[in-house]
Amino acid sequence: MPQTKQGFSLKVLTINTHKGFTTFNRRFILPELREAVRATSADIVFLQEVMGTHAIHPLHHENWPGTPHYEFLADTMWNDFAYGRNAVYPEGHHGNAILSRFPILEYENRDISVAGSENRGMLHCQITLPEPHGTLHVICVHLGLKASHRHAQMKMMCDMVASLPHDAPLVVAGDFNDWQLRANRILKHGAGLKEVFSMKHGRPARTFPARFPLLRLDRIYVRNATVSHPWALPRKPWSHLSDHAPLAVEIHL
Repeated sequence: MPQTKQGFSLKVLTINTHKGFTTFNRRFILPELREAVRATSADIVFLQEVMGTHAIHPLHHENWPGTPHYEFLADTMWNDFAYGRNAVYPEGHHGNAILSRFPILEYENRDISVAGSENRGMLHCQITLPEPHGTLHVICVHLGLKASHRHAQMKMMCDMVASLPHDAPLVVAGDFNDWQLRANRILKHGAGLKEVFSMKHGRPARTFPARFPLLRLDRIYVRNATVSHPWALPRKPWSHLSDHAPLAVEIHL
């Protein structure tokens, strides 16, 4: 990746994969999604609603991969990956995943579920960057649908961030389900996190629904890093590959 006198830069991408299906589960499109993700040349990819395993779907879809979806997406382009299983059901499970061109030193999937809600997790990875740039911390999240649940989950997120080295670079990305636009204030005050689109454009990007984005649900936050060129990827081909528009940004350390 480019290395300049100012430091080190990398590209991150976040996308809700909708378990490999189009909106309303009409068609299985994971192979197409993989090609689109590869074309972004992202160094680190944050995935939400990625399928770990399913006992029934392979019987009905000829192009269902023989490996977990995160491993299929990583293929030969991202050397390391980590998966956090969140939602478990009789047929299988899904959760969050992180793909990385750089080595993942260690990872932890922390349960941030709230009683009476869907199971949610927060996948934290420590990524080893080329010398002399040290360790990058990344957290992939998918927060709840109710405001009270999201508030509790963001409090848990702030607690986790507080446990990390205060000077370490950090990227937090995923589906925040925050149509009420409360997360920026909570995460800036509680964890020192800044949202990349808000830094450049004054507010988060519109990402949902992907065909005609209205709601600002997906986010990329940073701490101890600067950013340039945040962008929501164009409707073609992405609008039929997920119900959320993916987001990308260049991060500078």
